Amino acid sequence: MPLRLVLLLSLLGCVHKNPPVTREIRWDSPKTQALARRACYDCHSNETVWPWYAAVPLVSTLVRKDVERGREHMNFSTWDQPQEEADDAPEELAEGEMPLPLYLRFHEEAQLSAAEKRALIAGLRATLAADPPLKGESDDDNEEEDDDEVEEDDDEDDDGGHGRGRGRGRGGDDD
Repeated sequence: MPLRLVLLLSLLGCVHKNPPVTREIRWDSPKTQALARRACYDCHSNETVWPWYAAVPLVSTLVRKDVERGREHMNFSTWDQPQEEADDAPEELAEGEMPLPLYLRFHEEAQLSAAEKRALIAGLRATLAADPPLKGESDDDNEEEDDDEVEEDDDEDDDGGHGRGRGRGRGGDDD
């Protein structure tokens, strides 16, 4: 009996919740939207339909990580935020890189016919042209800018470098 209780509790701990939709992309047509929802939304939106096996310990972690990575690359539900890789989506579909083969193995509804694939690629191109993603700076660019700001702050100090800017990002003074 205790083993069953442990298994039940471990399953309950693997419930996933989707973050809110802040701004959905404006689709060029209902057809493109329907195809994207079918083939892309589980990994590239905040409207993931979590499969039953996403509640199984260990598998749950793998599924959650895949969805998080997909959302980081492009998220149709947060179109008010930078989507640096969105412009690559039509080519990734055309080259067979998306949807991922492992995902297709477990989600046959995401399998697109050749005609559906061509329609989704054309629709994505039209959608991205009409509602282009925000462009932002990569994390590497932001880190370089932060380093420049610290150096500028240190240069402006007239108290020997012990004023503002000292220790920023390092947890305090280094004295």
